[in-house]
Order: sequence, then structure tokens, then C-alpha cells
Amino acid sequence: MTGITRVSKESIFSDLNNLEVITTTSDKYATAFGFTEEEVFAALDACGYNDKKEAVKHWYDGFIFGKHRDIYNPWSILNFLAKGKIATYWANTSSNSLVSKLIREGNKRVKTTFEALLRGETIACPIDEQIVYNQLDSSEGAIWSLLLASGYLKVLKAEEKSVAGRQTMYELELTNEEVKDMFYGMVQGWFEEPNGSYNDFVEALLQGDLDAMNEYMNRMTLLMFSSFDTGTIPSKSQPERFYHGFVLGLMVDLADRYVVTSNQESGFGRYDVMLEPRDKNDDAMILEFKVFNPRRETSLEDTVQSAFAQIEEKQYEAALIARGIPAEHIRKYGFAFEGKQVLIG
Repeated sequence: MTGITRVSKESIFSDLNNLEVITTTSDKYATAFGFTEEEVFAALDACGYNDKKEAVKHWYDGFIFGKHRDIYNPWSILNFLAKGKIATYWANTSSNSLVSKLIREGNKRVKTTFEALLRGETIACPIDEQIVYNQLDSSEGAIWSLLLASGYLKVLKAEEKSVAGRQTMYELELTNEEVKDMFYGMVQGWFEEPNGSYNDFVEALLQGDLDAMNEYMNRMTLLMFSSFDTGTIPSKSQPERFYHGFVLGLMVDLADRYVVTSNQESGFGRYDVMLEPRDKNDDAMILEFKVFNPRRETSLEDTVQSAFAQIEEKQYEAALIARGIPAEHIRKYGFAFEGKQVLIG
């Protein structure tokens, strides 16, 4: 009988009991949960894919059970042998809705840790292999325990620490390229809706439709963001960085039409986001982000004007003008934020 988390609350009476639980850190049966590298390479040779070993290893290797490394995902290997094409096979067999929900609704620390994993970094945290389902919403560490049990993370090493009791800290990273590709797709899906409203913002920006841009941004902040994301202290830079990153992400679809840059020098300072058109008939754009500060401003309109003043004072358009774009073809936008409220001018 298999599963990714153990059966909790075993009973000494007539319920399910006396189970031997084998987890990802157990040595018993370690080579039975997937194909070994020797088996995979032999299969690749037999099927005429001996030149694909490096790519297959990069995408489907990485599972570690106990002390046994280089365990390959059997479903992905079988699909590759049948089709001869590198693709996300195993990771797309599940909706991953629970994992997506836990990360999206997690606190700032969860999101920051997840970003580190996507960048290819490792994280260190304790793991509870006896986690039960109803603890997932209340325990931050439970998220990483679930990802480990699910096969999305692997243990690089374990070290016992004598901090807050004797606790084992595990160094974890994403299992392989297939898992990373799955998570990138999952994050992209957070910014999309079935009715295509993701593209609505880009279209509104291109058309200069401020009403549509404001409607989209305010709808998305209410739907997706939490107070952990937007912050509550105006003097802190984190909320501005969060919104900066979010809006920059919306610009991805414009990469074929614009050169999109962020935090680069121009004039007498660094602009937030600049869109330089590849076709000189299109308008260039400069975006400046400001978080409402009640000590200096009375409304979001004041914050928008503060963003405009900074664009003009620092002469951010200098780099665009130097590249031959006339001033009348440079649009300037101020983005003002207060918690989940947004005003674009």
C-alpha cells in the first residue's frame, strides 16, 4: 500500500494498525521506487537514445531515497522511451492544486523560500514525515514536508542541530528540471484567468486605456494578494518591490514588441520599468511605482503626482531620447499603491 503521507492515528483495536512506514529518507526499498541510473542508461542504449543520456539525467534524475541517489522517475522514463521527446510527463499527471493553494496562500516567508527554490537555490528546514493532512494549513514547515513526500523536493543532506531541542535540519532543493518546469508553469497560471484577462492589462497599456488598466489592477489585487504581500507600513520598501515585480511580470507578453528593462540608469537616477519599442512607430513607456505615504500625501492622486515628479526631475527619458525616440512618443505612467488599492495615472 503506497501514498505520499502516512496514515495517522493508528489504533490498537480493530482499525488499521501496526504499519511499517517507509518514507523518502528510509533506506529500505530505496531502489524500488524508481529506476536506477544503470537501468535507465541500459534502456536508452537499447532504444537508440544513447546520445540523450545527459538531457534525460538533467530532466528526470534527482530522486533520492535514503542514501541511494540517482533514482529516475519511472513514468517519465517510460514516456520518453516511447516518444523520444523531452517533456514534462510525470509532473503534469496531477493538478497540483493543493501545493498551489498552500504556496499562494502562504505567508511572505513561504513565498520567499519558494522563490529561492525556483532560482535553483537550496533551503534548510526541519521535516515532519508524520505530518497529517489537517496540519497543512497551520504549519509552515508542513508545506516543505509535503513537497518532499510528493517528490518535488529532494534531501541533499541532513544535519542534527541542538537548537530548540535536538532537531534534524534538512538541506532541500527541487528534484530536477521536470519539477522546476512544472512549477514555472504553475506560477504563470496564477497570473492567468480562463477569460484571458491577463492579456487585458497588456492591451489596455498599449492602447493607453487608464480605466481598463485601473480596473484590472484593482481586481487582481483583491483576488490574489494578501496583506503579507502588499505590506502595511508605508516607509518600508518591500511593498513597492512587490508591486514592481508583479507589474514587471505582466510585461512578459510584450517581450517580442518591446525591450523591457528594470532598475537601469537613465538621466540622473534609476527608473523602475522602461519599455523601449522595437518598432520606432510604437510609443515608448516609463513606469514609476510609489507607495502612498500619509506623512507627505493626502491621497493616491498625490502619490501618482509624486511618481510623475520623480520621472521629470530625474529625466528618466534621457536614455530613450538618446536612442532617437522623440519626447512626444514617450508615455509616462505613475503607479500608486496603498495596501490593496491601486491608482494608475
